[in-house]
Amino acid sequence: MPFFKKTYKESDLIKGCTHNDRRFQEILYKKYFGMSMSIIMYHVKNEEKALDIVNQGFLKVFKNIHKVENPQSLEYWIKTIMMRTRADYFRSNKRYLEAIILSEDDTLNHGYENTSALDNLYYQDIIKMLDHLPSASAQVFQLYAIDGLKHSEIAQTLNISEGTSKWHLSNARKKLKELLEQQYNNQKDAG
Repeated sequence: MPFFKKTYKESDLIKGCTHNDRRFQEILYKKYFGMSMSIIMYHVKNEEKALDIVNQGFLKVFKNIHKVENPQSLEYWIKTIMMRTRADYFRSNKRYLEAIILSEDDTLNHGYENTSALDNLYYQDIIKMLDHLPSASAQVFQLYAIDGLKHSEIAQTLNISEGTSKWHLSNARKKLKELLEQQYNNQKDAG
């Protein structure tokens, strides 16, 4: 039976990958690629960016696979690596989102700068805030700020005018600022 046609147990995959065997790495990659892409694409709608994050995740998997103690937990372990890699990507791109949400002269009440409040938030927290926006505004914000589309592309994708796209982005920014203000006040009251 050809090498790639054979079904391997997780323990075999772990052992082969631990020994840096490219064949086993390829089998593991193919086996868990779909699951990994779905985890990343849940928040990163751009397929090219998602693929880059998945590949970064698999580099971590191959580098650390020797740490897997229970072969039955391999899938869960890979899911965890992918979620952490996605979170790392979000954190590294947090400043980009901040720039989209806030202009340089924006400040929260009490003279507190928005970027300081945002320092206490992870990118994922900002993404979760999108659930509290009107769906059309959240969708435009996602396409513009996260997927990197221009207003003309968003207009074509959503079958709306560029002006409507710009309005939804402005609306999303306004509501996100309100949510950031609320988050800051909650942190201030708790501290």
